[in-house]
Amino acid sequence: MPAETKHAAVAQIKERFVACPNVLLIDYRGLNVQAVSQLRRDLRAAGGDMVVYKNTLTQIAMRELALPSMDDLLEGPSAFIFAEGDPVTSAKVLATFAKTNKALELKGGLVQSQVLDSAGLKALATLPSREELLAKFMGTISNPTRGLVTVLAGPARGLVTALSAVQEQKEAA
Repeated sequence: MPAETKHAAVAQIKERFVACPNVLLIDYRGLNVQAVSQLRRDLRAAGGDMVVYKNTLTQIAMRELALPSMDDLLEGPSAFIFAEGDPVTSAKVLATFAKTNKALELKGGLVQSQVLDSAGLKALATLPSREELLAKFMGTISNPTRGLVTVLAGPARGLVTALSAVQEQKEAA
């Protein structure tokens, strides 16, 4: 590659890393074109984008951005998944796809400036999504309030039940 092309490629890689701090790495060797196309579609639906860059140019871009080194992960063919928003969703897509396509290898990634190895990426895939965590959090917050309302409504409900019973007795008599 001529030097200008390499500088342009490094600049493009740097832009992607700045725009998206969540980057997952996979080894896609052994996947056919149909499988890679399906993986790209699945990732796109989950808010991710799969791109292949040269490892050496990526290492240069990461050094220039002062990002943690992923040199040990950048060996062999690597595809970069830029996960917009929640990286858990893209990690789940990768883990699900890897179960059906044994050729796909989860290498690791860079999530919020933290380097993950293969085990860390698999653990990330098992986490609940951001939306699930927010729903659980809101449920936890609303439980005490719901209990308080139930307790406060108890005496009024008891009074209504007693008055209803008195009314039924008077109507029966």
